[in-house]
Amino acid sequence: MSLSRPKLLTPRWTATPGSRATRLATVLTVVLVALASGCSRSGRLGHETVWVSARQTYLHDRVAAVSDRVAQVSNGQPLEVLEQGRRFIKVQTQKKEVGWIEEHAVIDAKTYDAFAQLAAAHKQDPVAATAVLRDDLYMHLTPGRETEHFYLLTGNSKVDLLAKASAAKTPVQGSVPVAATPKTPSATNQGGKTSAATQSTAAAPSPILEDWWLARDAQGHIGWLLASRLDVDVPEEIEAYAEGQRFVGAYVLTKVTDPEANTPDHVVPEYLTLMAPPKSGLAFDFDQVRVFTWSRNHHRYETGFRLHPIEGYLPAKVFTVTAGQASVPAFSFQLAGDRGVSTDPATGITRPVSPRTITYEMIDTSVKRIGPDIGQIPITHEPKAEAGKAKPAKKRK
Repeated sequence: MSLSRPKLLTPRWTATPGSRATRLATVLTVVLVALASGCSRSGRLGHETVWVSARQTYLHDRVAAVSDRVAQVSNGQPLEVLEQGRRFIKVQTQKKEVGWIEEHAVIDAKTYDAFAQLAAAHKQDPVAATAVLRDDLYMHLTPGRETEHFYLLTGNSKVDLLAKASAAKTPVQGSVPVAATPKTPSATNQGGKTSAATQSTAAAPSPILEDWWLARDAQGHIGWLLASRLDVDVPEEIEAYAEGQRFVGAYVLTKVTDPEANTPDHVVPEYLTLMAPPKSGLAFDFDQVRVFTWSRNHHRYETGFRLHPIEGYLPAKVFTVTAGQASVPAFSFQLAGDRGVSTDPATGITRPVSPRTITYEMIDTSVKRIGPDIGQIPITHEPKAEAGKAKPAKKRK
């Protein structure tokens, strides 16, 4: 009797190519991947962070008409996302408090990063002026009332002003950009021709414009503030000399001593000021440069220099130069060159394409023009003709 080797049986569950088990495993894998991706899209699972943009609000224990408050959160506070609902998200505070919050009361990481990039881009910008907020005011990512906002500054806060722009108060229906191009005859591109954006703006209905300031607060946050809700810092002793204009900036040029002046140590500052008409949407930053000097004879401020009307652009700079063997105060500002100005479509900031730097020095109370650019300064405002008077026709001989 011969013994035969037993046959090795292959288990039915072994995954051989094309077998039923292989197909089943593949289907299960696809289903699990789909479920995982679906959860990640709809549930915001993981460690995503959002930040509170509302002034102050509460977390609730559930999304219902009747719910209990779990915790109070305030502007700028980070929250970890746990679950996504239709209009609410479930979050956790740094104190491990868990609750639901309305989605419109927070900003996502993309918007938060955009504010951080804005602050980094303008960190070294020179300060054009300082201002005080009249009341609580949000910082916006770009000029416009409907744009993304985040940091809430309290009333009476002081901020540094960096740049000015104009935006539509109520965007024209159907228009995409928020920033509006100010009306100016010199708004041209580098080729000297009117740009397509300017032509399209002229064809569309003219929106109501309002001014915005790019500002930096004491914590280094940077954003756009509505200009009509803040006041530019102006010394009280010269504030009354506005003559219907609004101050854009006031800078100390130098200081003099007057024994009869009612000031600390009898020291009186003399100022460079920039002014503009009291209207929004102008294509320039200021139209008047005025220097206030102190009269030792009359013990009061007097106008030592005035340049008006012009189309001037920030920033203005105050420094010293050498005149003879002494250092004297000097200042400079910008005008548009031959190629006109250009407007940033994203922010509405208008700047000269080829700026001219105009420089003056002040010796005692005399202001004199210096520097490489001593060319003619264009006077932009045309004189108004007297009403009811026509030019007489020339008589023929």
